[in-house]
Amino acid sequence: MRRQVAVRGQQDPDRENGAMDAYDLDDDPARIQKDAVWAWLSTEAYWARWRTRADVETQISGAWRVVGAYHRETGEQVGFARAVPDGVAFAYLADVYVRAEHRGHGLGKRLVRLMIDDGPGADMRWTLFTGDAHGLYRQFGFTAPDEGAMVRAARKG
Repeated sequence: MRRQVAVRGQQDPDRENGAMDAYDLDDDPARIQKDAVWAWLSTEAYWARWRTRADVETQISGAWRVVGAYHRETGEQVGFARAVPDGVAFAYLADVYVRAEHRGHGLGKRLVRLMIDDGPGADMRWTLFTGDAHGLYRQFGFTAPDEGAMVRAARKG
């Protein structure tokens, strides 16, 4: 996989006032702060709180692609997204988040854009599950599934 990195320090088109962005986005897996991802997913993510730390680390290390958002001044990771593909034509977008105190800077849009539009999977068919961010994903062409889509829910143990 060829590494893709967002351009840093440019005007952020998603930010209303056009101020210089205080965040870097990077798809270097070595830069992912697993403690930060675990802390958010295990306490804030309605979809992931049941996962163990080992589960999350396995998912991060096994991901085809990960993108992190980092506060430029402190270096702390404040956002994340990961993807799992079939290797040719299909990818699943998962675990997209921006910490609440860093929202309002276009980071969610930038994470999704870097992951799906500006990365090696730009021509793939993408899917995801969300309970509350439909507006964000519609901006990137996500729609409700058509009559050909089916989903098998997880078994409850």
